[in-house]
Amino acid sequence: MKLKLHHINLSTEDVPRMDAFYRDVLGLAPPTRDLPTLEKKEGYAGDVAFVSDGDIQVHLAQKDIGAGFRTGQIVNPVARGHIAYRTDDLAAFRAHLEVQNIPYSDWGNAAVAGWHQIFFYDPDGNVIEVHQAQN
Repeated sequence: MKLKLHHINLSTEDVPRMDAFYRDVLGLAPPTRDLPTLEKKEGYAGDVAFVSDGDIQVHLAQKDIGAGFRTGQIVNPVARGHIAYRTDDLAAFRAHLEVQNIPYSDWGNAAVAGWHQIFFYDPDGNVIEVHQAQN
């Protein structure tokens, strides 16, 4: 099981303002590959903009403190944002978390079509996503 940094998600009240900042100030552009397809009917319907440096994406997501409640999940990845890694074996990674006694929320593909996502907290309460793209 490999992990590779895939994206950073920043939660915001003003997606267009953040999008303009990251494009104009940092010179980031829309991703040209691996753009997520959002599932807007599964508990999170917020606005999201995507920018990238060509390798790592930044997802600028509308803050939604109620997404966890609506989906029945403990971990809410759009309340404060998160860092995301892609794996080639999510089942093995989940088993690894269980051995380490790390609880996680399994969002399946409720937020992004074609990505099976899990979310958990680091020791300081930062949200981490690990997902596997489903072909």
